[in-house]
Amino acid sequence: MPTHTPQSIDEVTQALGKQAYIADPALATAVFLALRLKRPLFIEGEAGVGKTAAATAVAASLGARLIRLQCYEGIELSQAAYEWDYARQLLHIRLAESESERRGIEEELYSPRFLLRRPLLEAIDNDDEVPPVLLVDEIDRSDEEFEAFLLEMLSDFQISIPELGTIRARRPPLVLLTSNRTREVHDALKRRCLYAWIDYPDLDKEVAIVRARAPEASLRLAREVSALVQSLREMDLYKLPGVSETLDWVRALISLGAAGLDPVLVEATLGAAVKYQEDLERVRGALPALIPQALERADG
Repeated sequence: MPTHTPQSIDEVTQALGKQAYIADPALATAVFLALRLKRPLFIEGEAGVGKTAAATAVAASLGARLIRLQCYEGIELSQAAYEWDYARQLLHIRLAESESERRGIEEELYSPRFLLRRPLLEAIDNDDEVPPVLLVDEIDRSDEEFEAFLLEMLSDFQISIPELGTIRARRPPLVLLTSNRTREVHDALKRRCLYAWIDYPDLDKEVAIVRARAPEASLRLAREVSALVQSLREMDLYKLPGVSETLDWVRALISLGAAGLDPVLVEATLGAAVKYQEDLERVRGALPALIPQALERADG
């Protein structure tokens, strides 16, 4: 497993490429600086453009363990950092045979043996040979109270546990945070991070991504499907398809034996790329014009 830290932006690009991740110069530069400066990296972009995949590829390229915290509305400290194993604590007390034993046991209850380590604590308190990569995924889905807790961790790579004290990272993890911009994340959190934006790729880059992630696809199919998705992104849809939808669509068409944009198979597999009924109807009605447009764009 690789343990070499890239020494240049080109090395970052090549290392990610070996993980079938096509990084543009801006993202490769941001990853390089995050590694060199030991700063968290905040990655924003529309859903499905490769933010989570970037973190996975970075971890794999470094030979590091990926620790993922999936954020959601109402996430609390007990799900993100740590909580006490109350069931084991209670059992420990009940197993004591005498009152004197119980008094001694109670002093042990708030010790590391009864601590349930969640992703943030696992990333901070690690003994990994290669520091892990901590992915705080979709931070915009959490609330401001959770953001406030993250400030201590991102500033000093430490977590305070009242019963045990402050746990500081001996080997700080590389922290990557992602956001789909469903809401604005507080400036105080962003100030502690480097920043990168991942946009929808142009046609050539999308084809390269498809060829890297779905090597079973022919160049023709990769170009034609990518071109069609590019056309869909120019429509007024509720949810534009991301690169992940392009990959799903290519794989669906391959499964049905398609070598190119067969109109019947395209319509049959439309749900791989378009996920809302209103969008499905709009795209289905436009397909007679979209497919020739995509074929022309692919040939160009």
